[in-house]
Amino acid sequence: MLPPTGQALTIMEALHSTPARRYLDPDPIPEDVLWAVLDAAIRGPSGGNAQQWGWVVVTDQDIKNRVATWYRDNWERAYGRHRERILASPAGSDGLSPRGFLGAEHLAHHIEEAPVWVFPVLRHAADEQDPRVGASIYGAVQQLCLAARAYGIGTSLTTLYRGHEDDLRDLLGLPPDALTMALIPMGSPAKGRWAQPRRKPVEDVVHFNRWGATRARSEGRNR
Repeated sequence: MLPPTGQALTIMEALHSTPARRYLDPDPIPEDVLWAVLDAAIRGPSGGNAQQWGWVVVTDQDIKNRVATWYRDNWERAYGRHRERILASPAGSDGLSPRGFLGAEHLAHHIEEAPVWVFPVLRHAADEQDPRVGASIYGAVQQLCLAARAYGIGTSLTTLYRGHEDDLRDLLGLPPDALTMALIPMGSPAKGRWAQPRRKPVEDVVHFNRWGATRARSEGRNR
């Protein structure tokens, strides 16, 4: 049962209204809410139910400041240097939209202000070459984001700290075999709203039995 701070959302409501929230308030997240969200996350799927994971919660400002420097360096290399071109792109074009860019840029410049960070960590994955290794934790990561949504806490999933895994392992005191799979900054939304993320029509991206075999969506089916 949700405490008074939670919202009574149906599963479908939550699934359709959990966009990335990149403008986050620095106010602390209540301890009971944080634990409830983490407890919901670990109910998510785990390959073979092995649960070879850990969830590192970061509130230490020194740690956040150091990682934020790596994050901004990667942001500038991947996106920041394309700022003028992206902001001049017409609305509706493929790729990062101007509005999406501004939100991601804000996060890059303010990520250390988010009151809580969560690093989902997989054990025995540091040297893993299987691109599907994340399947053992990403379902649980989404449950964390959905649970946060129920409590009015915004999240986004990012990996822009990449390239500093060994440094991060030392900074967080992770076991040698551990690999961080993402960074999820969390906080009360400071801007924006809980809205359905814009996506291509489902009919355009769903294939039946073979790639390219599409099917018209019946009017009588739920949308």
